[in-house]
Amino acid sequence: MSVLLTTLNDEVYGHMKTIVYPGTFDPVSKGHLDVIERGAHLCERLVVGVAAHAYKNSVWTVEERTDMVRMATAEIPNVVVEGFDGLVVDFMKHLGANIMLRGLRPVSDFEYEVQLAWANKHLDPTIDIIYLMSSPEHSFVSSTLIKQMYEGGGDIRDLVPEVIADRIMLRLSRARGGTHD
Repeated sequence: MSVLLTTLNDEVYGHMKTIVYPGTFDPVSKGHLDVIERGAHLCERLVVGVAAHAYKNSVWTVEERTDMVRMATAEIPNVVVEGFDGLVVDFMKHLGANIMLRGLRPVSDFEYEVQLAWANKHLDPTIDIIYLMSSPEHSFVSSTLIKQMYEGGGDIRDLVPEVIADRIMLRLSRARGGTHD
């Protein structure tokens, strides 16, 4: 793997200065954080793009999600977190980046990611995507699952970054109109 990345760095891209990791992060999970930490080693600057996406019913605003991702990544020096609205390829052009990072969980993500890759290549043929397999301990964690587990009374603290766990649980509690320990 490192030989391939070295080849990509030197022969195709020069040096990977900026990689963009887009997502809604509603909420950011330890699985997202794992991909961010590992992706940050591949470039000089990893931009985590927090998508506003009008077509999704997010629990948090884009500003709140951006703030939570900033808090969760504060200790990673080459990570920058920015909210954006519109197409990710346009956000990437704005940043001067042509490499996208995506996390990939077992089988469940593959079909969606293939469709997403095709759509992004259709919109901008210069975009390339790097996929990082999720670490085994995060293979089945998703933002949707976190929200569903909390709704059912489950403890989600070990699935989200510690620095924002209370904030996440407070909002989810308010969203369902009650309280939760």
